[in-house]
Amino acid sequence: MDTPRRTIITRRDLLRSGGVGFGMLALCGLARGLGLQSPTLLAPVVSPWPVRAKRVIFLFMHGGPSQIDTFDYKPLLERDHGKPLPFEKPRIQFAQTGNLLKSPWKFAQHGESGAWVSELFPHVAGHVDKLCFVKSLHGTNEAHGGALLALHTGSATFVRPSMGSWIHYGLGSENQDLPGFITICPTLGHGGVNNWSSAFLPGIHQGTPIGNASIPATEAKFQNLNRGDISAAVQRAQLDLLRELNVAHMEQRAADANLEARIASFELAFRMQTEAPGVMDLSGESPETLKLYGIGEKATDNFGRQCLLARRFAESGVRFVQCTHSYKWDQHENLKGGHEQNAREVDLPIAGLLQDLDGRGLLDDTLVIWGGEFGRTPTAQGMDGRDHNPHGFTMWLAGGGTKRGFSYGSTDDYGFFAAKDRVHIHDFHATLLALLGLDHEQLTYRYAGRDFRLTDVSGRVVTELFA
Repeated sequence: MDTPRRTIITRRDLLRSGGVGFGMLALCGLARGLGLQSPTLLAPVVSPWPVRAKRVIFLFMHGGPSQIDTFDYKPLLERDHGKPLPFEKPRIQFAQTGNLLKSPWKFAQHGESGAWVSELFPHVAGHVDKLCFVKSLHGTNEAHGGALLALHTGSATFVRPSMGSWIHYGLGSENQDLPGFITICPTLGHGGVNNWSSAFLPGIHQGTPIGNASIPATEAKFQNLNRGDISAAVQRAQLDLLRELNVAHMEQRAADANLEARIASFELAFRMQTEAPGVMDLSGESPETLKLYGIGEKATDNFGRQCLLARRFAESGVRFVQCTHSYKWDQHENLKGGHEQNAREVDLPIAGLLQDLDGRGLLDDTLVIWGGEFGRTPTAQGMDGRDHNPHGFTMWLAGGGTKRGFSYGSTDDYGFFAAKDRVHIHDFHATLLALLGLDHEQLTYRYAGRDFRLTDVSGRVVTELFA
């Protein structure tokens, strides 16, 4: 197996130099219970770079929310409603669109920063002084599948490791009894598992799903977590035997990352039986906290539960948590009704998460990201819809060492193209890694004779976003 390059001496380097693999260290997690001092498989890595964030919560709005109806106010769009776009549309479009369509919602300025927010997000508007807007994002893919893969993995066309997997690989885990990368109610379409896959990285860095987008968050659970029919002692004996067989098998062949990951995953699954149920149990949260997230209210209960679980996983040491509002933001028609319903479902829970993290002192080192795979066109599709637009859209960050109450970049006067201080998806990924103390050019893994990284051969760290 090829050896990856990084800015630091990695766990894998140490294992290879010592002539052992993951399987030979599978007892490390158990050694803690015996009072032995042994390194664990995914122990946190100390970065030589400045570290602003320790973990990430990604609030993914699947479908592509409209930047010009949420956070990117365009007065000229309202003035020129119904007129043709005064410049050429992109050469490649997902579908044909007509004349300019003004936003159905009013915008107002909020907070000391004076950030413009539409009336779709009244609760988030109360937290704009915590937010760092990036209003000049752009990608290259007009379709949901390619755009989702590009946002999550850096590639729209190939199977590549997810950014959550790269982060987990680079930084390790702060909790050896939980997965380091969890995705809550993820979509099964538009790339599906490839959006949280570790691809050619060791399988231990794979995202662990809780439920999926087709079931409510109340039913989202880790699969096969408990074996009520046999005791923990019997399970331990079974795992010991299985580990011995796997290690013996591995000693007879070349290093096998898949087998190493399988051994480690069995041990992690055993430990999770004690740790995970407590983290997943929301019954101990106060009525005030449940209300803060909108839990118990019909519109907000589902995403509110995702956001509260994300906070609980983050404070338990999970490195990367994703919450997905899926698949609802794709308003090719009925823009007003669709976006209003979508925003109603997520606005209060997101505001509650920001307030809760800030009140607990977690926002300083937790990076919260909000956004979709692309934005929408300022030109109308049909009578009252907007088409896909990867050429200029908005995402925002909060906490994790980003500037508060700050806006970076801009689109053109109508919101179609990123115009000033453009930020490509590769730049976004490079910046995300830098906030976590990782150099995107050095976080590299050699596979099939080539060095790979999340940002491929591109990427600029947008240091202007750093506090």
